[in-house]
Amino acid sequence: MTDSQPGIDFPFTVWKVANMDRKLDDIGTVYTVHWTVNRFKDGEQAGAYGSIGLEAPEPDDAIPYAELTEETVIGWVTAHFGEEKVEEITAALDAQIAEKLTPTHSAGVPWQ
Repeated sequence: MTDSQPGIDFPFTVWKVANMDRKLDDIGTVYTVHWTVNRFKDGEQAGAYGSIGLEAPEPDDAIPYAELTEETVIGWVTAHFGEEKVEEITAALDAQIAEKLTPTHSAGVPWQ
């Protein structure tokens, strides 16, 4: 695999929402977001998964569950982390990719 596929600008990062936990007794307030992030670079990829807890929004700011978009929820996740932490996550994924491309560690035994 190479980073020369037409129409794709490498490297790139993809954030996704894997799942959400919500209340059923109101507009469906989301209180936990389970997220994934995948980084594609130099023909390799690395990923991470996590969860964040959310505070209940002010009533005027609440978005009904049925009206949420993945883009909105990803915005919540990255805002929760802040720009510096998002950059740290990206750097950690780049380090995983670098380790795949040029390993510095190995496991095994020297005999068969």
